[in-house]
Amino acid sequence: MPITRYKPGQLLAAAAAALLSGAAMAASDAQIARLGQDLTPVGAEKAGNKDGSIPAWTGGDMKAPAGWKIGQVRPDPYAAEKPLLSITAANADQYKSKLTAGQMELLKTIKGYRMDIYPTHRSCGYPDIVYQRSKENAKIAAIAGDGFGLASATGSGFPFPIPGSGVEAMWNHKLRYEGQGRIEPNYTMLSPSRGGSDFTKIAYIADYLVPFQSPNTKTIADANGVEFYFYQETITPPALAGTLDAGVYYLQKLNEGWQYFPGQRRVRRLSTYAYDAPLIGLENTYYVDQAWMYNGMLDRYTYKLVGKQELYIPYNSYALRDGTKFSDKTEFLPDHLNPDARRYELHRVWKVEADVRPGQRHSAPHRVFYLDEDTWGIIVVDLYDAQGKIQRVQEGSVTPIWEIGACDSSQDYVSYDLPTGRYWGDIFTIGQPETDWLAGQQGRLKTDMFTEDYLRRQGAR
Repeated sequence: MPITRYKPGQLLAAAAAALLSGAAMAASDAQIARLGQDLTPVGAEKAGNKDGSIPAWTGGDMKAPAGWKIGQVRPDPYAAEKPLLSITAANADQYKSKLTAGQMELLKTIKGYRMDIYPTHRSCGYPDIVYQRSKENAKIAAIAGDGFGLASATGSGFPFPIPGSGVEAMWNHKLRYEGQGRIEPNYTMLSPSRGGSDFTKIAYIADYLVPFQSPNTKTIADANGVEFYFYQETITPPALAGTLDAGVYYLQKLNEGWQYFPGQRRVRRLSTYAYDAPLIGLENTYYVDQAWMYNGMLDRYTYKLVGKQELYIPYNSYALRDGTKFSDKTEFLPDHLNPDARRYELHRVWKVEADVRPGQRHSAPHRVFYLDEDTWGIIVVDLYDAQGKIQRVQEGSVTPIWEIGACDSSQDYVSYDLPTGRYWGDIFTIGQPETDWLAGQQGRLKTDMFTEDYLRRQGAR
């Protein structure tokens, strides 16, 4: 698969040096001067590609259409467009240079699987403070001496808009700007086991508070070392209804979490609920660190920044959230997500290869991450087992969220488990009330809502 690599003596050499030393390498003044010039303010290439199939970035399209109000279904500005082409098992080899190995596997092995390719729109932009803070971070953000932790960065910006290593690119994903917090009614769908017919559906209401994205956060200490807070109430199925979860995801140490069990009327601390621990209720098809495409500490892997390539990825995924066109019963087919609800576009992505560190372990010892250059969101992941076979394939999505002036890549993602033939979709919102993306910046979420004591009080209601 062709990869656009850095020119000799530039970022690739810096990346190799950083990987060998485990030390941070600040971008040079000349590189920083490119932000807002030939690079976008968050580090993507402004120019389109040679044949024009990827257009130039002109600031994104973050203005809400006339008449739309917060809380309404988001109208798709590209709804009238028709696919340029459709990729199936029959013609996949023709397009393999723009597909991952995992995507090829899905096309070849799942009957009826299809990827509809639409015109590319670089629709994502960010508020001015994100641009300002990203440029500041290019000068001051640093990786810790352990080679994977974040030593310093300022909030509301991408820490490494000009990455010199794979771990820096991963931190851009972890700290991508998606507002200061939200209240999100959503659900998870797990496909039937072979021979079965019934999906497992688990519905939640989830709250996220992201102090690191506050404009008042200038240092890691200003956010109390917290990446984000998480709270969740399970609504269905009846056997899990009333279960409460709370977690604190830290920037420099392992996350901690608690769970309230209504049947026992008690709160239990979750011990090391991270990495490849199986997510409760999903029959060993979902690692905890697959949530939000990847989450948690970066200490289990080394990360190699391979370079950039052009890839077909889900983008401008309005249809996935449009309950007037689809429901969970029409969006989720027995073996795969409905291709009619999926829009793919050609975008440039960063490729990062991750391998388990010596002395560490993980059920997916090799992962390949593909990060959208305009949002730094991980959009595709291929997960490999210890025998070097593709074990799981994950795909996210990108959707503009006009009220926060940024794009979201934290909802509507799927994972195909190849050994079992099952798949799940997580944080799907179709048929639910629209996510409240302003809850964090409007002060309706507080840090004391994400604690063991809060779970206990809520459970006793």
